[in-house]
Amino acid sequence: MPKQVKPIPDGFHAVTPGLCVNNAASALDFYKRAFGASELMRMPGPGGKIMHAKIKIGDSIIFVSDEFPEMPNSCRAPQTLKGATSAVYLYVEDVDASFAQAVKAGGKVNMPLTDMFWGDRYGQIQDPFGHIWALATHKEDLTPEQMKKRQQEQFATAK
Repeated sequence: MPKQVKPIPDGFHAVTPGLCVNNAASALDFYKRAFGASELMRMPGPGGKIMHAKIKIGDSIIFVSDEFPEMPNSCRAPQTLKGATSAVYLYVEDVDASFAQAVKAGGKVNMPLTDMFWGDRYGQIQDPFGHIWALATHKEDLTPEQMKKRQQEQFATAK
């Protein structure tokens, strides 16, 4: 009798982001230096590109691949699109240290670290490949009412 296969493999969550970049080998190196990623596997593709790679940051797996514009229906890198279409929200133990590490590795600050109205200390960097990373450490558990009040206060002072 064949071995039963799990519908969601060990180590994965129900959602796994896949990042498409120009120069996946360099991106993998950046993710290791910036976020402490562990490379789990790398599958070479045509022309020296990376067809598929798997990294782990914290308890989450992320796929990374090079852009293959010659293949129909394949993804495009933010640099090709001239902008990111999404962000990766990354919870870490110490956002101040992690943010500094990501910037030192070559990330560009999009939004400095701030204590946000929803209870996270939060900031954004853009990696050298165009992807946006939102780094956060959860600091407070708030009720929806508390968040709404803080949001109103923040937006009232931002005008």
